[in-house]
Amino acid sequence: MVVISLPDGSKKEYQQGTSIKEIAEDLNKKMARQAITAVFNDKMTGLNEPVTGDGSLKILDFDDEAGKNVYRHSSAHVMAQAVKNLWPGTKLAIGPAIDRGFYYDFDSEHIFTPEDFALIEKEMAAIIKADYPITKKVFNREEAIQFFEEMDEDYKVELIEDLPEDAVITVYEQGGFADLCAGPHVPSTGRIKNIKLLSVAGAYWRGDENRPMLQRIYATSFPEKGMLADYLQKLEEAKKRDHRRLGKELGLFVVMDEGPGFPFFLPGGMVLRNQLENFWREEHQKAGYHEIKTPVILERGLWERSGHWDHYQENMYFTRIDEKDFAVKPMNCPGSMLVYKQNLHSYREFPLRIGELGLVHRHELSGVLHGLMRVRAFTQDDAHIFMLPEQIIAETKGVISLVDRFYSLFGFPYHVELSTKPENAMGSDEDWDRATEALRQALEEEGIEYIVNEGDGAFYGPKIDFHLHDALDRTWQCGTIQLDFQMPEKFDLTYIGEDGEKHRPVMIHRVIYGSIERFIGILTEHTAGAFPAWLAPVQVKVIPITDRQHDYAREITARLQQAGFRTEADYRSEKIGYKIREGQMHKIPYLLIIGDKEVEARGVAVRHRKDGDRGFMEIDDFISMLGTEVETKAL
Repeated sequence: MVVISLPDGSKKEYQQGTSIKEIAEDLNKKMARQAITAVFNDKMTGLNEPVTGDGSLKILDFDDEAGKNVYRHSSAHVMAQAVKNLWPGTKLAIGPAIDRGFYYDFDSEHIFTPEDFALIEKEMAAIIKADYPITKKVFNREEAIQFFEEMDEDYKVELIEDLPEDAVITVYEQGGFADLCAGPHVPSTGRIKNIKLLSVAGAYWRGDENRPMLQRIYATSFPEKGMLADYLQKLEEAKKRDHRRLGKELGLFVVMDEGPGFPFFLPGGMVLRNQLENFWREEHQKAGYHEIKTPVILERGLWERSGHWDHYQENMYFTRIDEKDFAVKPMNCPGSMLVYKQNLHSYREFPLRIGELGLVHRHELSGVLHGLMRVRAFTQDDAHIFMLPEQIIAETKGVISLVDRFYSLFGFPYHVELSTKPENAMGSDEDWDRATEALRQALEEEGIEYIVNEGDGAFYGPKIDFHLHDALDRTWQCGTIQLDFQMPEKFDLTYIGEDGEKHRPVMIHRVIYGSIERFIGILTEHTAGAFPAWLAPVQVKVIPITDRQHDYAREITARLQQAGFRTEADYRSEKIGYKIREGQMHKIPYLLIIGDKEVEARGVAVRHRKDGDRGFMEIDDFISMLGTEVETKAL
């Protein structure tokens, strides 16, 4: 008999060899029907797996993120099988689950188009209806290479050849189809219910532009029709909110062929950007940060010392000046280290908070560039905090509060993840344990729920990541708090302690916006371009109905501009309905309509972007109302 410990603290005994699926059915029939995978003794496990020893068991369904990933990776196998059935000469590359869906990369003489999607979906439906059992086979490296060579799957062979010689390799089979995969998977193809192919794109094998270009088919799947319908509706809404389209329509930014990955900010976008940067500066001054600016180009020796020259070259740009090698900075951190080293520091100065809105450049492949979301030049709102070990918790809590202030202001809910020591970590276990516990304690003292990502920390220290949720239920990782053991060592950073001796400071890297460009893209799609009044490039548009009101309209416009509001007036001889519709299309928060009645009463007819007609207001009352809205940064 084996003893199984359950999440509620209870324990049950089963015959050795009982499958997890059978245990789930014994525990709860409904849970078993909804089950996708399981965690047994902290390891992801398929439902078909037998239990051979005592352990803790947790059954996962689609509500669990790990359950979603297994469901969708199993769906990717179904899509790959369907494509192979339809076009037998196709070779398989990889097919992972991704956020809200999955994809598979194919090498095929057939050129896939959206017109093929219905045919592929029909074949997938047949595979699902057949309800093929998904079974696991285990090979050693040599056996696996031979298996896939016989199947003429070159890409799979290459993946296996990169694995250690003693690797245990698993292959999952279903209805005569086999794929290299670490698993786990759903028990059978019939568990997959509602599928939809979405798009096709090119993708280089292993992300290398010197390797073959493959065809990537994106798709998604859900266990319920309503979930799929809701997702597809949000996809349509996302197209309407696409920041690339809105950026051009609203005069915010453009990306041109002359500068791929290097966005041009237009006047409206500069207003928005400047407001975000001004707010950043105000809040950081209140929080005790000192702002610096470091050069965009720095000499090679600095990047060798930081490790970027050896480990990040493929993402960097280079130049030569006075016969010496220089690099365009991909990160702000080394510059901050040099600023720190300009002075001898005492423990009495700590915590020392240094912030920078620093422009960085990183070489991204052309295929992944995407508006403001993925660019080659962007501004990071970096800050580096130098402190004593006993200040870690307090400083972490301070950053958490600042992040919450920012995200709450913009109306973004968020969740938090704590990432722990990875396999390639540098530093002692004692340092890592102390640092991780400090971050954990800071989160718990702030009453913040968090997910633990075991082994997903940076190589130099554990981190807290903030994932904000937008209006379309998408998540974006923006803010981060990273503890760093290595940079102070590499740059020989010291301070004079209370004992008069030199010591190493503890260091935090942190960002809140992450990238200002990307944050603007996220905010544009979150608000559909309808920015709150304090951010809107144009806050008020004055619209006289006829030429008779032009003089009064100029007077009102001047009053509003003197009060500090970004105001325009529309004196064109267009119909009033046309001008109002155009103002609404440009997402302007307030339109002030002026006719003869308004001139006579010395007021304005107020039209709000969301509420519509608000009726007559005296101009002083309107100025007071808008002033409060802007000052409080109301949503």
